[in-house]
Amino acid sequence: MLKGEVCPIAKLETILLATDGSDYSEGAVREAIRFANKCTSRLFVISVVETNPELAIYAPDVVEKIEKQTFETLKRIKERAEGKGITCEIISHSGESPHKYIVEEAERLNADIIIMGRRGRRGLMKLMMGSVTALVIGHAPCKVFVVPRAGELKCERILVATDGSEYSEKAVREAISIAKRCGSSIVAISVEHRESELQRAKDNVRHIRDFADKEGVEAETFAITGTPYESIVTTAQVKNADLIVIGRHGRTGLRKLLMGSVAERVIALAHCSVLVLT
Repeated sequence: MLKGEVCPIAKLETILLATDGSDYSEGAVREAIRFANKCTSRLFVISVVETNPELAIYAPDVVEKIEKQTFETLKRIKERAEGKGITCEIISHSGESPHKYIVEEAERLNADIIIMGRRGRRGLMKLMMGSVTALVIGHAPCKVFVVPRAGELKCERILVATDGSEYSEKAVREAISIAKRCGSSIVAISVEHRESELQRAKDNVRHIRDFADKEGVEAETFAITGTPYESIVTTAQVKNADLIVIGRHGRTGLRKLLMGSVAERVIALAHCSVLVLT
């Protein structure tokens, strides 16, 4: 799984895995169990049955059936984890706005990371992530690791995207920390829309190279013009990155309800897992 079989992320004592039991969640389940095993972390698994008062009143048998299926899914994951010697607890909720329960549990548990799939049971168009994943990232109190169904962190090549913002700086430090722990290299990219802004991108990647050199991490850098999310996704694929590290917001900030559009599109389109710094 991980290069050198080490825990790639510092201080990973508590992991919260969010799953809806769909095939889209399998990558997240697999990686959460691997992380918990390698990092000797406590693993909590949460699933939320999305329902509303009307459904509970007029179709209680339907709600009960879904809740039973959800509990069985959680129980199977718990058995998988405990088979690896991992301490695992399961949590289930029913109600509207599933992301709120996930965020509240992350806060209550003081989770170091939330691990979840890119999409949920509903699927959705490739352009967009599942709404629950997007909203969890928008409100999460900790890092969020988004794993596609076939995603696997090998910790061989890490791509970090920066625009020089506060959130990007967190992403840079995290990417270099992971690379240092795993003995791997990073690819750093900064993208501006116009040629007249290219110097800012060059300054951003120069900062990363200096920091990486100081930490003894090999870094390849790209300062380019184009559409940020397309450039990031394409570079990650060409460079065969198995992890993209990115900040939740960019220079423009945005309301807490939503992520920055660049992060959202990168997560939706990337071939690999994405670690979002919040």
